[in-house]
Order: sequence, then C-alpha cells, then structure tokens
Amino acid sequence: MTETTIGVGGAAEGTDMVLNIGPQHPSTHGVLRLRLVLDGERIRSAEPIVGYMHRGAEKLFEARDYRQIVMLANRHDWLSAFSNELGVVLSVERMLGMEVPERAVWTRTLLAELNRVLNHLMFLGSYPLELGGITPIFYAFAERENLQHVMEEVSGGRMHYMFNRVGGLKEDLPHGWTGRARQAVAGVRSRMGRFDDLVLGNEIFRGRTRGVGVLSREHVHAYGVSGPIARGSGVDFDLRRDEPYLAYGELAGTLKVVTRTEGDCLARFEVLLEQTHNALDLADACLDRLAELPQGPINQRLPKVLKAPEGHTYAWTENPLGINGYYLVSKGEKTPYRMKLRSASYNNIQTLAVLLPGTLVADMVAILGSMFFVVGDVDK
Repeated sequence: MTETTIGVGGAAEGTDMVLNIGPQHPSTHGVLRLRLVLDGERIRSAEPIVGYMHRGAEKLFEARDYRQIVMLANRHDWLSAFSNELGVVLSVERMLGMEVPERAVWTRTLLAELNRVLNHLMFLGSYPLELGGITPIFYAFAERENLQHVMEEVSGGRMHYMFNRVGGLKEDLPHGWTGRARQAVAGVRSRMGRFDDLVLGNEIFRGRTRGVGVLSREHVHAYGVSGPIARGSGVDFDLRRDEPYLAYGELAGTLKVVTRTEGDCLARFEVLLEQTHNALDLADACLDRLAELPQGPINQRLPKVLKAPEGHTYAWTENPLGINGYYLVSKGEKTPYRMKLRSASYNNIQTLAVLLPGTLVADMVAILGSMFFVVGDVDK
C-alpha cells in the first residue's frame, strides 16, 4: 500500500491520502487530532490521537488534601463540573464510612440533574451547528443562562461550582432559592419543544444523521462506552437505576432510562433530548422532596485536618456523558496516595476507530459531533 501525506506533494492517482484533522479545534469542545487514511472521499482507517490537553490532574491529586482536590476534579469535563466534584467526595465519604445529612443528599441530587440539563443543552445546540444549523445554539444558550443563574446564585460559580464538600455541601440554600429554581425548570421545560421542531423536524438534519455512524452493541461493550451514546445503541444501563446512589433509589417512579436501538447519529441525539426532559422531571421531584424536609444540617462537621484511613475504594457515578469512576487509594495521610479517574469521554472517543472507516469524509463531522465528548475529559 502506498500512502501520500497531504501537504508534502501531489497525490498520485490510486494512492491513499493521509489527512490530519486537528489538532486545532475541529468543531469540537477542545483539541483533538484525527489521523484519517482516505481512498478518494471514503475513509479507510481512522486513529484518534489524544493528549494535546493533558492536564495531569491525577498526579496533582497526590499533592492536594481532600478538600483541595475538589477544585481539580470539577475542571476536566467543564460542562459537568458539579457531577465531577460529586464523584470525588462520594469516594472520600465511602472511604471514611461517612453518612451525609438527608438534606444534603436531596440537594446534591437536584444540582446533579440541573448540571445534567446544562451539559445536554450545550450538545443539543452545538451538534446542529456542526451540521450547518445555527439557530438551535442560540436557544440552547438562552436556556442554559436561565439555569446558570440559579446555579450561580446557590454556589457562586458559573461553571466551576466548588459547592460539594466531603460530608455534604458548602452551605445551605439561599432563602427563596427553591422557588426561583422551580420557575427556571418550568421555563426551560416549556421551551424544549423548539428542539423537536427546529432539529428533529428538519428533514436535512434527519437526512444527515439517520443511518450514519451506526455503533453496534458489541462495540459498545468492547470499548466500555456508556451514557447516552451506549443507550442510543440499545444498551439499557444507567447507574442511577441499576446501582442507585444519592436519592435516585427513591426516584424510581420518575427516573426514565431512555434507549434507542438504531445506534446511529440520530438515535444518539434523540436519547440526549429525551434524557434532558427526564432530568427536568427529576429536578422537580427533588424540589418537591426538599419542600417536605424539615430544616437541618447540610453538611457534617469535619476535623481541621481530614485524613482518610488506609485502604482503597471505588465509587462511580452516572455523569451526563456516561460513567465516571473514582479509584481512591489512601495511606492514612491527608492527601490521596492515588486517585485514578475513569472518564466517560475517553472510552467514548475511542470508538471513532471503528465508526469512521467505510464512511464518507462529509459524514465525519456528523459522526464526531454525535459522540458528545469533552476533550478535557479525555486528556484528564
């Protein structure tokens, strides 16, 4: 086989062309490089090359105490900051054998679902943009602003909330906040139909996504794919239902695990959209439960120097983009000996090696955008 690298010289007829997509910003959330081998307009092989945004978070965990590592944890997936914090503090609490107050459990669940909606709205708006539809991104950002107002009010941060603490949350909810949060949720829900009309009802969008980038169940299991992408291929698995944490065990009547069987770009988008509707319903259910709870503590009192006992533990959460795992090893000191992150985006992006071969170059961005990843989550 003869290969010609584009940019070096003219390609002789009948040879394969090697095309580098990136590492500049290829219509994705971060810096990724794809090495494609082309046969005309068709992709013969694809290799996702990661590491351009490597943050070294896992190594930095070892030099920070258990309060400080929360700051590092909420940045690798900058669209899911609250959920990232949550997994870290859950693993530390499991190591300590600590029970958090009921009020903190329900508030964490509420904020995790609001964070899920914020994450999904970004992709619901940016994916059509990558296919040439500019209008949905404006609606998506308008709805994100409505929810970010209430998240900023409660935490003080717009993207990096720093609101989780080992033992609960930083502080109690502001007076009247639940009412404002309920109004924001109702407002977003009332306008979600725009995405059905503008995107799913658009024949060009459906033509670009139906039957394109089909991911099989076998490849989902082989690559450890999770979240909306896996459920778009018919894998009916969601940690919130199958291994409940926080208050999800009591929300079984509201929680809906959305699946599709087609496994194509359109199925993944439909799962994401329907899952957003369900996250809004879960947020309402949490607000109802918080209204019934008596006033009480929102966190546990901690010693001035917090040390986890010697040992190891593993906690995992259903993050907006899929399963995040946290393997914590402690030597009994105030800093982790090791904190290994299993991020959803890393596994999800590896499937491009089997999704892209055989497809047209014109479909590459459609497939890439439907994988719903954040590059910082890949290169943590």
